[in-house]
Amino acid sequence: MPRFASALLVSASRSCVVLLALIASLPVTATDDEEKTPAVIPEATAFETQHRATFNGRTLAYRARAGETYLRDGAGEATASIFSFDYIVDSDKPRPVTFVWNGGPGSASLWLHMGSLGPKRVVVPSDAEHAGPPPYPVIDAPETILDVTDLVFVDPVGTGFSRALGEHEGKEFWGLTEDAESMASFIRQWLTEHGRWNSPRFLLGESFGTTRAAAVAELLEDEYMTSLNGLIFVSQALNYAGSSPYIPNNLISHVTYLPTMAATAHYHGRVDTGGLSLEEWVQQARDFATDELLPALWRGNTLSSEDRNRVRDGLVRFTGLSPEYVERANLRVSGFRFAKELLRSEGKAIGRNDARYVMDPADDLPASVSGDASSHAISGAYKAALLSYLRDDLKVTWNRAYLAPADPELSDAWNWNPEGREASWEPFWVDTTPALVTALEVNPSLKVLVASGYYDLVTPFFDAEYTLNRYNIPKGRIDYRYYGGGHMMYLNEDARLAFLKDVRGFIQGQLP
Repeated sequence: MPRFASALLVSASRSCVVLLALIASLPVTATDDEEKTPAVIPEATAFETQHRATFNGRTLAYRARAGETYLRDGAGEATASIFSFDYIVDSDKPRPVTFVWNGGPGSASLWLHMGSLGPKRVVVPSDAEHAGPPPYPVIDAPETILDVTDLVFVDPVGTGFSRALGEHEGKEFWGLTEDAESMASFIRQWLTEHGRWNSPRFLLGESFGTTRAAAVAELLEDEYMTSLNGLIFVSQALNYAGSSPYIPNNLISHVTYLPTMAATAHYHGRVDTGGLSLEEWVQQARDFATDELLPALWRGNTLSSEDRNRVRDGLVRFTGLSPEYVERANLRVSGFRFAKELLRSEGKAIGRNDARYVMDPADDLPASVSGDASSHAISGAYKAALLSYLRDDLKVTWNRAYLAPADPELSDAWNWNPEGREASWEPFWVDTTPALVTALEVNPSLKVLVASGYYDLVTPFFDAEYTLNRYNIPKGRIDYRYYGGGHMMYLNEDARLAFLKDVRGFIQGQLP
């Protein structure tokens, strides 16, 4: 109810009639006891089309549904519309269903949808060249995994076509726990509406989507009695200590980033590997980071000159940077600064999402690069291809804006406090690994596939190993796979095919 800054002053000498007339002339406002008129919420919108195509050598008929699923509160009132792209194969037997989302937070699902897992894909250069101006080829993707699982690409609230409804606001769904709760609710609602409660179930997330997947898995397994068959983490980001190189004195990130920097320097020909393969070179970098760099950083200024020189020379060997730079960095080479420094002598900078990409920044002086070469190279192609595909193939005729990037208020309004927006807390690293551990404890059959790109300077592959190898998770529950790409490893054609093969095999291996 509105609050008024001033009160109505009425002279005691006025008559009752005058007073009543004056009050009657005031605007009528609702009282606490009066019912507010509820917002009118339309029926959920959906667009359905029928298709037939060949996947992994199998010709299949499938239904594509691009539409809304409403989240509801305890009273049954709609609170949010979650838009998803569902690909469902005609079958008289229970088929697996895989729920797919990207990261951000604040990313729609267009990257995984149009880059690797959808039945159609946009073609961008595999060799890390810029995709250029439109038009962009959108072609069949016969290698995708629709032969072994139905696919549901999910856009969280504030991304894609998904929105809060009625009196509700986007920020109610924008937070670490709020987001996980909304996605778990969506999955349960989707299973109910489509009659799929007895289907094998998988979650596949990329980047922050893995942060989300771990939290959602815990909710489903531990609270909602909704078992999963498997989790697929693409560019793992469960504990942010190992993927935050921009935080001063974050020693962990200097260790977790080194193997990725070594792989990147190898790719760009800035190091002498002595004939070692990429895998052998990376393993040496892992060993050096663990056995020499970490103890040296731990010792700080108590490190002897002899040991310091040895570690400095090791960093020079693996990163391709000059001894002078490594000295000035105090043995702490930031992954993001590395992206600017590796090719500085050429006036170039490499991508953070995918270090194979190169850009020519206008300003060569800053310590870190502004913008990202890989994002610049492919973002326009992906968005154009998706929106064209929606209209031409999925027959989505809607005037609602597809939010990619997300609602501009999402980032600032995002709540990282796991105890709730209003709760007091002492900030610490985002970490949903304990949620994963709980899900694995509850469901002893649950396993995880971890897909990582060698050239990912946002979520380095060694961080996935560091994170998941120290929570007493049995080795047999985690399957690590590596690819010759970056954060979106499927931008590289060989990596895309290998990734799809690995995901298909993992899903098949997790079926009864």
